[in-house]
Amino acid sequence: MDILVTGSIAFDYLMRFPGKFKESLIAEALEKISVSFLVDEMTRHYGGVAANIAYNLALLGGRPRLMGTAGRDFGDYKVWLEQAGVDTSTVVVLTDVFTASFFANTDQENNQIASFYAGAMGRAGQYKINDVTDKKPDLVVISPNSPDAMQNLINECAEHKIPFLYDPSQQAARLDGDALLHGIERCKILMCNDYEWEVIEKKTGLSRPRAINTGLTLIITQGKEGAHIYRDGDTHYIPPYEPVTPLEPTGVGDAFRAGVLRGLDLGLPLDICGRMGSVAAAFVLETIGTQNHRYTTEQFVARYRTAFDDDGALDVLLSSTTPKETQTAS
Repeated sequence: MDILVTGSIAFDYLMRFPGKFKESLIAEALEKISVSFLVDEMTRHYGGVAANIAYNLALLGGRPRLMGTAGRDFGDYKVWLEQAGVDTSTVVVLTDVFTASFFANTDQENNQIASFYAGAMGRAGQYKINDVTDKKPDLVVISPNSPDAMQNLINECAEHKIPFLYDPSQQAARLDGDALLHGIERCKILMCNDYEWEVIEKKTGLSRPRAINTGLTLIITQGKEGAHIYRDGDTHYIPPYEPVTPLEPTGVGDAFRAGVLRGLDLGLPLDICGRMGSVAAAFVLETIGTQNHRYTTEQFVARYRTAFDDDGALDVLLSSTTPKETQTAS
């Protein structure tokens, strides 16, 4: 299956402040804040929802195409993704701006002060699938991006009858009810977490039974409680992979999506697809950074089989092409 993953491509700059923010903030003077924190640690990680999904798909033996807008600093990131097995030929590189970047400073109490620079992502709405490729994909993933880009991609997929997975994720809070319904009513698969589903319900008035009755596949993740997959009147409970030694949850949902997508790509049953998502998520949960983990398909299947039974179904994954091993990102 030719999967085109669209959405954000970003750098994550993570800093650690060795003190407590509250000791530098005066409650009576919050209307005039002017503070600076001297950090003793900073790391840069490759991120962005679409890039994370594509990276994990490649680890699982896929060859996804990544579509998004990146800036003039994309060079080393492009090499990283290509070495992992991601096709970046459909990424638009804008030389007059930087790639979207997330800057987070975390203190000793795990309080966080963060900023997000949209950069190249802010112009994603200017580009259509037809602008970057002549090849019609079998499935498009519409993940968080600039709102206009997401709406344009929904319209393009609907017009050209391209099935798509709709993943509004954190943009569910920004999109209005009509915009969310526009995507939900046209998608083949809707994926979100339980909080995002509550936002969608509130904004659209769409109940879970009504959503399922539209014929789509609904996947709702619930963190450490696992996930549920609804299709054609059937409900599949997907347990989380255990045990894990959690370090950092950022990017876990992206890995889960990739695991499910790879299972669907291979024609596997929904319950196995969901469990593949749980195992893929565990690898990310145990690392710092959203693309600092790596594994072969053999290692993935071995880990899957320590917790779940697949009756040999995952042998098809072992026969798929395994991407090159890559070096850990800095």
